[in-house]
Amino acid sequence: MVAGFPNLFIVTGPGSPSVLSNMAVSIEQHVEWISDCIAWMGQRQAGAIEATEAAQEAWVAHVNEAAEATVYPQANSWYLGANVPGKPRVFMPYIGGFPAYVAKCDDVAARGYEGFAVTAAGQA
Repeated sequence: MVAGFPNLFIVTGPGSPSVLSNMAVSIEQHVEWISDCIAWMGQRQAGAIEATEAAQEAWVAHVNEAAEATVYPQANSWYLGANVPGKPRVFMPYIGGFPAYVAKCDDVAARGYEGFAVTAAGQA
């Protein structure tokens, strides 16, 4: 999810293991997490959920830290956007491993979707 875009769930997007994992398994995990989140919201009559800026920044920092432990950021690769002139070089997939990613997602959910702002139905 992205701060500023409530209820926008992104499957295998930036910050996920996506292209560095078995895509079918990653997609299944993403969709199950999203459906569990929507069910959780329904139980609480929530109308919107959105990543907080602080949580988003912390996750991006963690993704970058994991990438820096590899040679990926040193390469001229499409992984970094090197194939697009003028594009900032950013390694966007999470390279910390699928099990670590799943554990983090599960922990966020277990903590009541920690790092997300939840709005009641009917509130702006």
